[in-house]
Amino acid sequence: MPNETQKSVSLGEKFSLFDEHWSPKIIAECNGQLVKIAKGKGELVWHSHENEDELFFVHKGQLTLKLRDREIVLNPGELFVVPKGVEHCPLAEEGTEILMFEPASTAHTGKEQTEQTVAQDKQPWI
Repeated sequence: MPNETQKSVSLGEKFSLFDEHWSPKIIAECNGQLVKIAKGKGELVWHSHENEDELFFVHKGQLTLKLRDREIVLNPGELFVVPKGVEHCPLAEEGTEILMFEPASTAHTGKEQTEQTVAQDKQPWI
């Protein structure tokens, strides 16, 4: 679906299209980077991305990025970049909506495979 149409994207509209938690959806592509959205609730899983930085932006709710040495709490309108190789565990309050910006090669939960992991080919464009 990339570059199919050149129009603006409404985050509110895109978030209204699904209810699953921790299941990334792709909404845009820019220079080999994917813009993804997901709803969060509870904890995901500790993981890292060996070769990719990962940007988290909170659209709604509150996201805590647990790192091994600290916690980063993000409220609406705030973002944080988890550097490549840094182990992290996202924790979200119910109703949290997150935008992520990451290279297309980024695996959802890095090398960690759990029932929450969504394979790259199972992350749809919406």
